[in-house]
Amino acid sequence: MPKLKTRKSLIKKIRITGNGKLKTRATGQNHYNSRATGSQNRDKRSDNSVYPAVERNIKKAIPYAL
Repeated sequence: MPKLKTRKSLIKKIRITGNGKLKTRATGQNHYNSRATGSQNRDKRSDNSVYPAVERNIKKAIPYAL
């Protein structure tokens, strides 16, 4: 059986924690930030955790990263 291919685009967008959880960068950070409130801008700086249903699909796409 051949080796499975890893989706390189997902590897670049996701960080795997020590416990195996997946973290992604918060969206909406590139432009139009002057109209956002200070609390919104602070929330964008922190990483977001991935939903469990989406996490299962991502783990299938990156078989050797975990």
